[in-house]
Amino acid sequence: MKKLALLFIIAISLVSCDDTEFNDPAFQGNKDYVLWRADAFSASIDDNGFLTITGSNNVETVNLRVPTVQVGTYVLGEVNAREAQVVTVDGTVYSTNNRPADSISLYPELGFVKIDEISNNTFTGTFEFLVFDESGLNSIGYNEGIFYRVPLVSGNFPTEIVTCEDTEAAVSSTKLAYFDSFSSELAYIDRETFINACQAYGVALNRKLTFCSDADGSVASDIEALNSCAFPCDFALVNRNTAEAAFNAASIGQYVDACANYEFYLQQQKEVCGDANGAIQNAIDALTCGDADADGIPDNFEDFNGNGDLLDDDLDNDGTPNYLDNDDDGDGVLTLYEAKDEDGNPADTDGDGDVNYLDNDDDGDTILTIDENADPNMDGNPEDALDSDGDGIPDYLDAE
Repeated sequence: MKKLALLFIIAISLVSCDDTEFNDPAFQGNKDYVLWRADAFSASIDDNGFLTITGSNNVETVNLRVPTVQVGTYVLGEVNAREAQVVTVDGTVYSTNNRPADSISLYPELGFVKIDEISNNTFTGTFEFLVFDESGLNSIGYNEGIFYRVPLVSGNFPTEIVTCEDTEAAVSSTKLAYFDSFSSELAYIDRETFINACQAYGVALNRKLTFCSDADGSVASDIEALNSCAFPCDFALVNRNTAEAAFNAASIGQYVDACANYEFYLQQQKEVCGDANGAIQNAIDALTCGDADADGIPDNFEDFNGNGDLLDDDLDNDGTPNYLDNDDDGDGVLTLYEAKDEDGNPADTDGDGDVNYLDNDDDGDTILTIDENADPNMDGNPEDALDSDGDGIPDYLDAE
């Protein structure tokens, strides 16, 4: 059984800095119960607006890094952007970003940097931390640390300083967009929209984690729950079920689009969820979404005898099977131009039970459509059809 070592950042050490008064800039603290003072100290601001306060002597260097330039308390150990670092004379790096080994029990957390005052390009505050080497087994502790009027020697104050409140506002807005991306009110959950919204929300959460404390771990938990913004299998299944229902209910006029839509979401489900038993691919292979003769009637609806063989259906007996025949009833009016209702479904003008594209006497007047001059220029489009009585209804559709 591993032996657990309980490590403390001692609240009261052998040498106290609290009662020390400073008249000149200083950087010091209690290092493992012994007073440590820096001989040199400085502050710098990088291009991202991150502040680093450094103190060093001939033994080691201490770096305190926070992701902003403003008064506040910054808990260390939660995110890499808030870091305390000790570099020893032999180059060994100890950092709050190095987590303790599993055999180490840690109390309290890794520490804090508190900036109390920013004045005349100098920084004053306190610090306390426990840092580990790369192995996580060796540590250095500082408590009652003080930096006093440490001057800025590199970089400039950013024109816009990001605050915790700024990041919280960004989290609120991106969270709303994220949840809207898979709202139950949507017909389909768009994969790209979901991923983009999720990534924006994740960026906002990570910025909040950087600039705000996360004492209860809720921000880190929310980030983990995003699962790297992978599109959930459950969402792919919802999309597939919705598309399948629309496909099964589709009329002739809706069928081609509904079939293509169903195939799309089957493919999405296969990509997202996998298809271990091949059931999804079987469903894809079983679909017939085409319209080979481009007559507006899907091939699947041109198997009139229902035997699954499209080649033996030829209603006008012209030698061309219906699914390849662009004039299914042989009346001279191409199927594409036969009457349709507002949903694009074939219409039955004379109400005899045969829709126009299968009826060679569209108006039921006993005169075949082909004999009523439905297409004088013989291009298959009846826009030039004869209207003998000038009532706006061409003869081939006018029973009177």
